[in-house]
Amino acid sequence: MKHNVTLVCLGCLLYLVMATFSWAQHPSGKQARPRIVITADPELDDNNSLIRFLLYSSDLDIEGLIYASSQFHWTGDGKGTKWFVPGREYNRFGLNLCPCESWRWAKDEHFIHDAVDAYTKVYSNLKVHNSNYPLPAELKSKIRYGNIEFDGDISKDSPGSDLIKSLILDDKPGQLFITAWGGHSTIARALKSIQDQYEFTTQWEVIKKKIARKVVLLPSGDQDDTYATYIKPNWPDIEYRQFRAGPNYGYGAQLNAKPENAPFVTASWMKENVSDRGPFGSLYRVWGDGKQMAKGDIMDYFGVAGHTSEELKKMGYVVWMPVQAKGSWLGEGDNHTFMNMLGNGLRAYESSSYGGWGGRGIGGRESVGFSFGASQDTSASAMATSLSTANSRSRESDYPNFFPQAQRDFAARLKWSVTPKYADANHEPVVRIEGPLTIMASAGNKVRLNGAISDPDKNAVSINWWQFQVGSYPNKVTISNPTSAQAEVLIPQDAVGGQTIHLILEATDNGTPALTTYQRLIITIRNK
Repeated sequence: MKHNVTLVCLGCLLYLVMATFSWAQHPSGKQARPRIVITADPELDDNNSLIRFLLYSSDLDIEGLIYASSQFHWTGDGKGTKWFVPGREYNRFGLNLCPCESWRWAKDEHFIHDAVDAYTKVYSNLKVHNSNYPLPAELKSKIRYGNIEFDGDISKDSPGSDLIKSLILDDKPGQLFITAWGGHSTIARALKSIQDQYEFTTQWEVIKKKIARKVVLLPSGDQDDTYATYIKPNWPDIEYRQFRAGPNYGYGAQLNAKPENAPFVTASWMKENVSDRGPFGSLYRVWGDGKQMAKGDIMDYFGVAGHTSEELKKMGYVVWMPVQAKGSWLGEGDNHTFMNMLGNGLRAYESSSYGGWGGRGIGGRESVGFSFGASQDTSASAMATSLSTANSRSRESDYPNFFPQAQRDFAARLKWSVTPKYADANHEPVVRIEGPLTIMASAGNKVRLNGAISDPDKNAVSINWWQFQVGSYPNKVTISNPTSAQAEVLIPQDAVGGQTIHLILEATDNGTPALTTYQRLIITIRNK
């Protein structure tokens, strides 16, 4: 079904000029692809997040895929040098295992290469379903090893830090999003190299301002303390974008999961939609799959099937969360760093406050989500409680529950990877709001909302307009005919100049799996 209408605003209404960033909305209605760098350590959930990330490479301009260290994974220098930082996991849980030459890093670790190799095998299928998928050779050219020798070591440059440095200093327009799925040391080294080169030159102030405008850090916590000890003190104006209230993609997502989310983490759903889906599915980690990221890793008991927690402890493993059903969800704990970058129409990459499939940004430098910080009680029971509490907090939030939509979309893209014919898979609806996506209106105005909805597979599409309460206007607005492409919103009389109202046009098809896309309209209240 298709609806073609135009946007008309009743009352006096001004249009705001769209942002001029390179990633802003194109006149065609298509989102430009945000520039993004992935830095990741070989934690099993980084492996899983990377698989999902590559399935969305059609939406992104991937500038780097970089191996990183963290307090949980570092390779050592191969020279017999031993390393120890008090309070790390090798010094907790009653353990006293280091100083060590390396920690939880497999010999010849290549999980990023493996994921890109899997992408190479399925690229021809993916390209059928979305022409924007990048060439495998392009992704391979972005792989680097960063500062991986020791936890938090920023004493020297690495290929990964050199790449990040060059990207930070280049003159491409728009922001550069840099994730830290592991520690920040490779990112910190890139910034330190810039500081060492320019601090005492006439260019320094200009460079600092450029970097503050350009760079956005997307962390999964501060996993080696280099953000706290180097980046924050020396680069306080770089945006450090953290998220809360969004879907829980991490370890233990099934603990206290909402009823509508629970089916998407079961063994049966994972087998049908993930594990059995070709090269990517075979790389993806689930409970009891018989795999380990590094042989003999006493922290990675997740692949061992058929044993209770107590039995695993007797086998020498550190068991910090309860065993789950074989084949069920294990974790993708770094998804929140990139899920707001996706081209699903929510425009969440434009501002941390907008919110999307990765959650909504928070202010300050508050730590978000489950962490292994040294000051925590890190007994197994305390960690399981922490996971459960995080899930409960998310459950009590009034933030929209995007997990089912995100999981169905993930499943669809995995199906694309094994489906050579376009007609044999489902594809998301196409959603467009006629006219500018950022407008002004006065209190008391009625604003016509008009969308154009189509579906490439000719599926039936359900429509819903709703208010995403992330704007600065604190109350609810009234939307007339919200399930029609043509709707109307009344701007409340108590709205004051400068406040914003975010409205979402949501479209869901009836294909298998059902897929959802959006378009966001932002209304700014005009001063009286």
